[in-house]
Amino acid sequence: MKSATPIRPGPFAGLRLTRKERRNLGVGLLFVSPWIFGFLAFLVYPIFYTLRISFTNYTGFGEPEWIGLGNYRDLLNDDLFWTSLYNTLYYTALAVPIGVVVAMGLALAMNQPLPEVPIYRAILYLPSVIPLFALSFIFAILMNPTQGIFNQLLLALGLPNINWFGDPQWTKLAFVFLAQFGAGQVALIFLAGLKGIPRTLYEAAMLDGAGVWSRFRNITLPMMTPVILYDLILGLSLGLQVFTQAYVITRGGPADASRFYVLYLYENAFQYGKMGYASAMAWILFVITFFLAMTIFRWSRRWVYYEGT
Repeated sequence: MKSATPIRPGPFAGLRLTRKERRNLGVGLLFVSPWIFGFLAFLVYPIFYTLRISFTNYTGFGEPEWIGLGNYRDLLNDDLFWTSLYNTLYYTALAVPIGVVVAMGLALAMNQPLPEVPIYRAILYLPSVIPLFALSFIFAILMNPTQGIFNQLLLALGLPNINWFGDPQWTKLAFVFLAQFGAGQVALIFLAGLKGIPRTLYEAAMLDGAGVWSRFRNITLPMMTPVILYDLILGLSLGLQVFTQAYVITRGGPADASRFYVLYLYENAFQYGKMGYASAMAWILFVITFFLAMTIFRWSRRWVYYEGT
């Protein structure tokens, strides 16, 4: 007599829900539905919509006219496109590494066992709270070539007076300097990373006679590499999207020295009425950002240390 063949459960057998579980799931979906709607309406839909109109001639009004790869071909022959891309990559290549060094230095300073440290932390974090457009106005006044305090200090030191936002040679460097005023926010993340390093490592190193620089190079820096990687990815994204500073202070000048990528994208979309062209620029920026981020991630395998690995 043959034994009965056991009935195997289906692939979705574990997903069967009781009446109470279905009710709880419905209530949970109801509560998160505003976020789901916002995610679909303001993120997912615009992404696919911009991809579609990037292949069209579209002014923002009327029906888009399909032109295929026309916008992308025009970008390859657009001198301002290449200028804006160069300006943005130049700015990012300087602002991001310098920002890491500045944030690390501020975090080390804020980690010192001094009674005044909370006051210093608040002062260093304060520029990060100021809206970027307001900070840009303040910075433009401080770096004014005739009345700015920075140039007054240069003259007091016997250095030449610099027209920071009027000389193409110095404009991008001035924006790199401006970017460091927001390092206080990142410094708090670095400070949290420093607090997570076990004190026993430093104590053992001190017993072995390790100095300050040796402890920083062999303990602090390796243990902080995951935080540094996070800051590099975040800084890369923000650096490639630099816009507000140039829009407020220079509007792309002088001689297109500060015409960054997103600023030129904005001009095409909302000043020249070339929405399809701007959408093509947006997708090229997405591809560049994705490629650079993946490159950093692959490179990080050589130097990022994860405890326990």
